[in-house]
Amino acid sequence: MPNRVITVAGIVLAIAGVIWALQGFDLIGGSFMSGNSVWAVIGPIVAAVGIAIAAIGFFRSRASQQER
Repeated sequence: MPNRVITVAGIVLAIAGVIWALQGFDLIGGSFMSGNSVWAVIGPIVAAVGIAIAAIGFFRSRASQQER
């Protein structure tokens, strides 16, 4: 069960990073982040970390299922 939580948390983090990046690139408006280059840098970093966390949770889950 904890591996699923890690996977879901990573996916949510990746989605947030993509949204922040799109706001930083001014593709999504209506926020203080829109058009701000700081979020254009932070967003992809957060998205990459989220993808890595999701992958860790996914592969741990598969490994624990194969052991059974």
